[in-house]
Amino acid sequence: MGAGPLRLMADPAISAELRAQGWELLTETIEAPDPNDPEIVRVAEGDRRLAQRVRAAEECDAFPLVLAGNCNSCLGTVAGLARETGTLGVVWFDAHADFDTPDRSLGFFDGMGLAILTGNGWQLLRGTIHGFRPVEEHDVVLVGVRDLEDHQRAPLEASALRVLPGPSFEPSGFISALDELRQRVSRIYLHVDLDVLDPSEGRANRFAAAGGLSVEQLEWAVRSVFERYAVAAAAITAYDPALDEDGRMARAAARVIAAVAGGALGQRVD
Repeated sequence: MGAGPLRLMADPAISAELRAQGWELLTETIEAPDPNDPEIVRVAEGDRRLAQRVRAAEECDAFPLVLAGNCNSCLGTVAGLARETGTLGVVWFDAHADFDTPDRSLGFFDGMGLAILTGNGWQLLRGTIHGFRPVEEHDVVLVGVRDLEDHQRAPLEASALRVLPGPSFEPSGFISALDELRQRVSRIYLHVDLDVLDPSEGRANRFAAAGGLSVEQLEWAVRSVFERYAVAAAAITAYDPALDEDGRMARAAARVIAAVAGGALGQRVD
């Protein structure tokens, strides 16, 4: 799915929309780590490089919008935000929990992103990402999850995450979760795995599953986050253009990016 960010960055409609909103765009591509290294080593190195770019963006008063192939990019993004004051919360949209750890995984490292972000597993590895500090489980709202293996259900239910399943997404429940979270955190990292969208909106990747949100629901939810919080950074992840034969998911992604950019611009004006 590494081709997804390049596809979106090259879309002239997306850049034109952001400029029309009033943004001055500066795009940077994180150079790929050594392909001869194991996957886990490459992901950690990519996150270290991403953290440096996010930190530099904040120092220039820019809004970090990360387009990433997988969800483990969250580690670098959050590490880059470490200089900011105030407790960080997370609003995470995803069809999957991404809450596996090495001892409860079938070997898919990208299924561990949210677990690592909340301090579960890979302690030494996450410690190599300068500035990274785990987010408390109870400071995470996980939205749209629905595609779970049997072994993933019990750890998720035993966690302190606030889970809003995709098939039963309800606006009032989402707002309630945001308002409850606001009692503890002052800013948000917003994470959107595009497979949170229902496949009827287009196919984000090979893990897409029925029962997801509509584009309209996701746009509304993104705007709702910005209306209630200072969003420190956002990420759009997991788009595989090879499976998007009719371009519908690219168009959906463009709408989500526009919603994020509009929200970020609004909080600057405020």
